[in-house]
Amino acid sequence: MAELIYAKDGRLLFTKEMKEEYTILAPNMLPVHFKLFQKAFALHGYNIVPLETTGREIVNEGLKNVHNDTCYPALLVIGQLIHALKSGTYDLNKTALLITQTGGGCRASNYIHLLRKALKRSGFEQIPVISLNLSGMEKNPGFSLSLGLIKKLVYSIVYGDLLMLLANQTRPYELSQGAADRMIDHWVNLLSEEYKKSKNVTYRRVKENLPRILEDFASIPVHRTDKIKVGIVGEIYVKYAPLGNNNLEQFLHGEDVEVRIPGLLDFVIFKVDNRVVDPELYGGGKLKHLIADKFEKYLLGWQDDLIAEVKKFPQFTPPTRFTETKKLVKDYLGYGNKMGEGWLLTGEMLELVHSGVSNIVCTQPFGCLPNHVAGKGMIRKIKENNPTANIVAIDYDPGATAINQENRIKLMIANAKRMKKMTEYREITEFDPSQVPNGETVKK
Repeated sequence: MAELIYAKDGRLLFTKEMKEEYTILAPNMLPVHFKLFQKAFALHGYNIVPLETTGREIVNEGLKNVHNDTCYPALLVIGQLIHALKSGTYDLNKTALLITQTGGGCRASNYIHLLRKALKRSGFEQIPVISLNLSGMEKNPGFSLSLGLIKKLVYSIVYGDLLMLLANQTRPYELSQGAADRMIDHWVNLLSEEYKKSKNVTYRRVKENLPRILEDFASIPVHRTDKIKVGIVGEIYVKYAPLGNNNLEQFLHGEDVEVRIPGLLDFVIFKVDNRVVDPELYGGGKLKHLIADKFEKYLLGWQDDLIAEVKKFPQFTPPTRFTETKKLVKDYLGYGNKMGEGWLLTGEMLELVHSGVSNIVCTQPFGCLPNHVAGKGMIRKIKENNPTANIVAIDYDPGATAINQENRIKLMIANAKRMKKMTEYREITEFDPSQVPNGETVKK
């Protein structure tokens, strides 16, 4: 057992010795992305296990350790981690936990303190907690984000975003049910093999793989029809994690619609862009501004590469460039609105509407102030400026039932179908009056 060493602030440190021996448990938000993250960390000596457990028992475990007024994702993440420690699967003397910190004003930056409090309450004080952040908070001698690791994590985001985008645009039309999911599994397995050697995880290899992935998805037999398209936006965990949104994607696929979800790369660029904009709004050090600016350009370069490759396949719709999304927000709210998802949440709704996806589910943890301001609070203005926008805000918390959430989403989809029929009716009668049913007249 590794020696337990504490920092001056009293927290238990993750040491170099622990890096050699410990299993690191982490919450799982995006299944495809996180499988690749796991492999990227392994190349740098970290044995990270993204948790895939689900069920009401995780919510119950969270309720035991976190006040129910606390942000719902905190309750789920902490509940999932404590549940894993109690499962008997892991050696508690050789287990650590990993959790992200953005460093902003969102409550997510305080999850780590709530987690440590829950560990103490549950008798797991010997379990170290690692903060994953780009702000230099809570440093540990046995954990660091090297430049090489950061690059591999970026590659993983690019791969994950592309696989998610292609699967969502293929799944509703596939002739062989499950073909898109099988293709995801094929590429995750293929990439996992590549990630076993650092020499295979390079800029050049990613550039070679992107068109190969597109070609494979384009080869899936499909029958494309004019289906309703529904976008998902919201607080990052609830937007992506099946545990957080009651398997929202799966539910929507069951409603025979095409799902569109903005990629993780947008959120990462948003967080970096905040550090570029901060000195302009509030003042600050020039060095941090310069580093953030260079990193943002690097990320935007990858987004441009991704968009360029998708554009070569007309059956797929590429994502919108971050800078274009940022411009859309200009007349709605300021760039200083950056807590949580901040202005990006409004931007993603506008991005979807402007790309022809006017039906949107805005997911939010109950009581999430950034979401209520930049999400739910902006819906009225978005609808005023974009009459076709059909947006429903759905709250997620321990007491919310899936059936009530799904019924509200079904109502939104029903409204989308009604609007679609009205549009088709107008188009027919506009160009061919003989097609007006039952001899009705149409005012133009």
